[in-house]
Amino acid sequence: MTTLSAPAGRDAPHAALPLDRGPYLTLAQAVLAWSGPYEVLQPRDYEQIALQLAGHARSVADDVRRCCMALPKTSAIRALTEIVLGEAERRLAAPPRPTVTGVQNLARLLRALYERHDRLHHAPQLSHAARSSDG
Repeated sequence: MTTLSAPAGRDAPHAALPLDRGPYLTLAQAVLAWSGPYEVLQPRDYEQIALQLAGHARSVADDVRRCCMALPKTSAIRALTEIVLGEAERRLAAPPRPTVTGVQNLARLLRALYERHDRLHHAPQLSHAARSSDG
């Protein structure tokens, strides 16, 4: 029997992203490989894919937001991240559209959030801020 633990709370210091990115990025890549707006799956399949991508995008956005808050307010990286987060919030506020175009847009959003996530985790300012809060 496998026991699942609850992910760390938002205010937990240096909490790791609670979900594995591999399956979601693979799903996003597969969705983006569809070559037309025609329906290739059943509507219920699009709904499930949209829910999966949107849910994971929210988790990634939460982690990006946590990292962003650790940056100085004058940081260019923070400013760009806040723009990406604003767009993500706007798009995730609406119910996911269970269509080819809808799931492809969510896949693009998820990729953009992971790109920002990776940049934040490799930013010298973030590393310095994280070390400062440890002491």
